[in-house]
Amino acid sequence: MDVAETPGDGSNPQNSNLTADQWIAIKQITDKVYRYRTKDGHDPSKIFHRKVNKRLIPDYYDVIKEPVALSTLKAKILRKSYTNFDEFVRDAALISHNAQTYNRPEAGAYHDAITLREVFQNEFKKLIDQGIITAETAEYPDLGELPPVEDLPPPAEVEEDEEEEDEEDDEDEEDEEDDEDDEGGRRRRRRGPRSIAAITKREGGGKSERGQKGDGTRKRRGRPPKVDTPMEARIKAVLKGIRKFKNDKGQVMIHSFEKLPDKAELPDYYMEIKEPLAIEQIKRKQKRKKYQSVDHFLRDMDVMFNNCKSYNMEDSQVYKDAATLQAETHKLADEEKAKPDTDYALEEGRMPLPNGIVHNDELWKIGDWIHLQNLNDVTKPIVAQIYRTWQDTDGEKWINACWYYRPEQTVHQYEKHFFPREVVKTGQYRDHRIEEIIDRCFVMFITRYSRGRPRGLGPGKEVYVCESRYNEEKHKLNKIKTWASCLPDEVRDKDYEMDLFDKVKKVKKEPSPILHLLKDDSTEAEAKSRWGVHNAPPVVGAVFKGPRDENQSPPPEPSPSPPPQPPPKAAKPANPMPTYDTPEFRRNDTRAPSNNAAQTNPATSYANSQLPQYTQQSASPAPIHHPHQYTQQAANTYTQPLDHYVSPQSRYTQAQRVSQPESGYPRPDEVFRLPENANLAIPEEVRSQFQQDEHGHVLFFTAPPLDTLPNVKPGSAVGHTAKYLAAKLRAQLAAKEKRKAGPLPEEDDTSQERQLATKKLKRDHFNLDLAEQIKATRDEAFRLWIQQMQAGTDRIYQDLYGEHWEEGKKHESELLAAKQAEAREFHKELQQSRQQRDEATKVSLVPTGVYKDDWDPRY
Repeated sequence: MDVAETPGDGSNPQNSNLTADQWIAIKQITDKVYRYRTKDGHDPSKIFHRKVNKRLIPDYYDVIKEPVALSTLKAKILRKSYTNFDEFVRDAALISHNAQTYNRPEAGAYHDAITLREVFQNEFKKLIDQGIITAETAEYPDLGELPPVEDLPPPAEVEEDEEEEDEEDDEDEEDEEDDEDDEGGRRRRRRGPRSIAAITKREGGGKSERGQKGDGTRKRRGRPPKVDTPMEARIKAVLKGIRKFKNDKGQVMIHSFEKLPDKAELPDYYMEIKEPLAIEQIKRKQKRKKYQSVDHFLRDMDVMFNNCKSYNMEDSQVYKDAATLQAETHKLADEEKAKPDTDYALEEGRMPLPNGIVHNDELWKIGDWIHLQNLNDVTKPIVAQIYRTWQDTDGEKWINACWYYRPEQTVHQYEKHFFPREVVKTGQYRDHRIEEIIDRCFVMFITRYSRGRPRGLGPGKEVYVCESRYNEEKHKLNKIKTWASCLPDEVRDKDYEMDLFDKVKKVKKEPSPILHLLKDDSTEAEAKSRWGVHNAPPVVGAVFKGPRDENQSPPPEPSPSPPPQPPPKAAKPANPMPTYDTPEFRRNDTRAPSNNAAQTNPATSYANSQLPQYTQQSASPAPIHHPHQYTQQAANTYTQPLDHYVSPQSRYTQAQRVSQPESGYPRPDEVFRLPENANLAIPEEVRSQFQQDEHGHVLFFTAPPLDTLPNVKPGSAVGHTAKYLAAKLRAQLAAKEKRKAGPLPEEDDTSQERQLATKKLKRDHFNLDLAEQIKATRDEAFRLWIQQMQAGTDRIYQDLYGEHWEEGKKHESELLAAKQAEAREFHKELQQSRQQRDEATKVSLVPTGVYKDDWDPRY
């Protein structure tokens, strides 16, 4: 790797005591370190190109207080940050000293650090001989003593630990390489050779817990238990066995086959080798259950070794290693296949059930989304996905499932917003009996949730949306970039069919469902989840005040409020508006005479300032066009005038202002007409119901064309005509006279008929009273029943939320109402979609052709 030359003639930067020769020497030494290779082609500088990833090995920065890498040297050279040669020597010394401080002597990084130190020192000696630097300058500074070496565990145990650590590193890499890290970085993890993967800390090399090393500060993501079939156990045994073989130089032979060559360094390799394979790809296929048999696995191993032998010379060391390992691989495989399946029984007595478990006449298999019993809150079952299925020694069937938390079960910053029905992936992989499964559900990634729903899920099944992972220790919600990394290995390559929406559905985020639990002085350190029974999610999470994460989207902005209305302008006298006669608009010349035709209503003037297409003298919904508007209107289609109509609220406001003029004079009556194209757009049968002029234009009036009396009732909007009021009075007087006349005399009714009628009337009254009593009793029973249910519900909320139970109940009631409204809207959209599909299948029998004789009488 070449170090870029700095521009210029080699002159020194300001405040630098380095000579031009020393600057050139620093660049050349750094370049030689990058290019250096051992006799067997190994690059000892590779793992020191960049600093250790803090996310992958967080305890490294607890031990090493001054981390330095070759990239640090290169950056200082480009910026010309070195003021003397001693600083460069110290940085070179720190690279080796840090690696020897953190790693054990048997680690590959430890040996590479020693090799790198020798390369630097040899180059410094050459500079001393040339007189560019002094021997005193080239001497390594005292950076402190290296920690003492502790006793090592037996070699077999070390290899087993390294093998298991490698497997977990591979899993972490696959799951995390596509996710943003907690500090907002988007750079993918770049792993060096195996020596970096096998780094072992000097202090506490033994395993304290699963997935942790040493003092337990290095915590890994939760993992499902290993439930391997005998075939999978045999493949793992072969992969583990070939790591023990070393060549004559004491090197582990399999190290050369860990990764594929770099395409940039060896492009001809990929031109010659048609099926490149390495241990990395084989282990990934084994992890994802791609191998159907041991022979299938051996086929890939043979391809890998044959690729190496066809590309390299027969006398090369890597060729000899490939031949030896290929023979040993087949030998180990034969030994493993000779063993009975009972030898691979797991210590816990778990017998894997890879084909799933039949329960309640349904097959539950790996990858299924399920609802599990939640003893902390029976109303909110656990959302989970099945990762493992097995049977124990007692015959009971079990599953291991990954939990997905609801937003109210997490600890998050108070400004965090969530989608409706959102869940977040956790690192909780828990064992459950098959009887704990309640029902099926489904979780969709956000990119698909807005496009449709899974096909064949069944009516009434819940569908959730997922966007983030939840780090339960750091209270972080990191957005998922690749959904496949969240699924079991067995189903990562499988897809599901969907019923797509007619258009992409917009899903709006909502505030935190537990925002009401926020306290004024709450901090992230104090925010903790409240746990209940064992093997269940938290009863409720928490919210805290603090800055948003870098990868947290800002909360959606609220809808802007309408701008403040300016005070109404003072009324100014204006001349009567002239009449315009254009193809688009004609004004009726017939107007009621008035002495104050130029009077303008100030309220109307303000409304017109908001809607410039209206004149200041009219509150009619028909638009008034000014001369400068004619060209634009004439060129547009009918859709343009529709934009000039005011909203119902605006029309109501204007009508209200017209009915209460500020001046004491009545407004002049005015008549308006729609533009020609707008008028023709109204169906003829509708136009015929309204008053029209001689050209067939519908007439619009600013006031009813009637002679009305003054308003009788206070607050009434309009009065009535004298004709209407007179007819109403006559009807009232006739009804009054009829009531005074009384009922007509009975005609020839016998006493028996009168008695029967009386009995029937009494019986009807009795039945009516009885029906009313029954109805009253039933209503009272319903009232008491509802009251008892509400009291029981209140007690449940009091147990769940404590003193904040009323807020929690109100919030969940609002959520329920929102879900019901969303369900109604969804069913409505679904019904419309089905109706559109049905209509699309119908064939119209109405001819659509246009013939000349339809419009030209000559044909």
